[in-house]
Amino acid sequence: MTRRLLAAACALSCAVGVLASCRSAKDTAPAPAVPATPPASVPPKDSWPAAERPELIAAELGATGDLGALVTSEAARAKADGRRLVVYVGATWCEPCRRFHDALKAGSLHAAFPKVRFLELDADRHARPIQGAGCQSDFIPLFAIPDADGRCSQAARIAGGIKGDGAVANLVPRLQSLLAGKPVD
Repeated sequence: MTRRLLAAACALSCAVGVLASCRSAKDTAPAPAVPATPPASVPPKDSWPAAERPELIAAELGATGDLGALVTSEAARAKADGRRLVVYVGATWCEPCRRFHDALKAGSLHAAFPKVRFLELDADRHARPIQGAGCQSDFIPLFAIPDADGRCSQAARIAGGIKGDGAVANLVPRLQSLLAGKPVD
C-alpha cells in the first residue's frame, strides 16, 4: 500500500509540474518587476566588466530564415569572443520567459552566467525556422547548446519552467547544470 501511495504522490507532483509550465498564449498577466538592486552578495551590475556580462541578442534571420546558419555564425562569434552560445526560445506570453528575460536585462544574472551569449528566438514569430533547426519543444522557455551544424542538441537542452516568484530561481540552477555538461531535467 505504501508503494501505491508513493507512486500516486509522485504522479501528482509530475502533473502539477507539467501544468505549471508554459504551453499556451493564455498567460497574459505582466511579470512583476525585477528588484532594482541585486542581492548584497552580488556586485552591482555596472561593476561587472562588459566582457564578463551575459548577453541577450535577438535573432535576426534575414530573408533566408536559415536559423542553422545564424546559430553557426553566432557560435563562431561567441567562441572568438571567449563566450558560450545558448539558444533561448521564449515568448512574450510566457511568464517564466518574461521573468528570465527581465532578470537578464536588469543585470541580476551576471554572476550566474558570465560570458554567456543568449541567442533569443520568439516561439511564435520564428516557429518555422525553430522547427527546421531542431529547436522546437512542447515547453518553453527552451535553452539549448547548439551542435556544430547549428541545430539545437536534443541531449543538451532544458525546457519549461514554473510560474510565479520562483521562476528565475527554478531556471538558473538547471541552466547552470546544462552549461556545465551535467544531466538536467
